[in-house]
Amino acid sequence: MIGIIGGTGFYNPNFLDGATEYLEKTRFGQVKIMMGSYKGKQVAFIPRHGSKHSIPPHLINFRANIKALSQVGVHSIIASSAVGSLNPGLPPGSYVLPDQFLDFTRSRVSTFYDGEQGVIHCDMTVPYCAELREALVASAAGQGLAIKNGSTYVCTEGPRFETAAEIKMFGLLGGDLVGMTSVPEVVLSRELGLCYATLGIVTNFAAGISSTELNHAEVLAIMKSSLQNARNIIMGCLEHINSDKKCHCAAVLNELPLNGSINPK
Repeated sequence: MIGIIGGTGFYNPNFLDGATEYLEKTRFGQVKIMMGSYKGKQVAFIPRHGSKHSIPPHLINFRANIKALSQVGVHSIIASSAVGSLNPGLPPGSYVLPDQFLDFTRSRVSTFYDGEQGVIHCDMTVPYCAELREALVASAAGQGLAIKNGSTYVCTEGPRFETAAEIKMFGLLGGDLVGMTSVPEVVLSRELGLCYATLGIVTNFAAGISSTELNHAEVLAIMKSSLQNARNIIMGCLEHINSDKKCHCAAVLNELPLNGSINPK
């Protein structure tokens, strides 16, 4: 089963065949998952901000979402994310696949390892699954859409936008994109041995780079115009995801007691 986490504007109850809403209980809370199929592939879908976009980024129950997807049998997660650009080569309307992140969140619980499993240090050398990114590249190419494979995603706490000074700092540190949701999703996915990739949809140039002040209405407007192609890239990549993956995303499970037989709670 493949998991999809839809970001801003992505929610559409009709894109899966035989879709049913399922309530999955986890240690961290209950999660509504829409489960169905797409061209024969089983899919579990979560709208990150809720079906009515009512959950701000700093209040998302990231641990419940990722744990729920794991419990229903998901092995790979594709997420969409609206992002601002720090890179002149990535203008609004671009599609980008981050391969690295810088974490500037502050109040989020970003791990399942709370000491009950012992001390576990999860490798994050390449946090975003290379094989999932290649599947997204193949999907975009098949549809004649340009996509950038590789960039650094700066994750901020939100819900406010960043200051021009912060954006300048992020650029000096090597950031290409700025958003509010990829961390801790990507970290939690790796801790459970799940493959994870984010399709970043550039909606604006970030503060101080943009010639105008930022507002959420403009983000939604750009998302609306880019969303159908983003959906097509994500859904089209499903046929390129192999069950026999050779990536190392699940390697952390070998560090758990009894060779991984005990999963993080």
